[in-house]
Amino acid sequence: MKPNLKFELSVQDMKIIETALQNKLSRRAERIMQGEDAEIIQTEAREIRKLLGRLHNQKNWYRPSKGIYVSG
Repeated sequence: MKPNLKFELSVQDMKIIETALQNKLSRRAERIMQGEDAEIIQTEAREIRKLLGRLHNQKNWYRPSKGIYVSG
């Protein structure tokens, strides 16, 4: 059996996934501050940050083709 390589996620789905990963990352930071094994938790946090980066890099950012673009 081959894995599914085509995913159909909505913008809202991506927002939920990113928020969940950010919350998980925050919980990992709290565990480090409480004195748990920092090395294992830092490895997990690094993996989460890399995944969030890959998700960010796959987004298509809108920019109008005509006129002056002002961000924010």
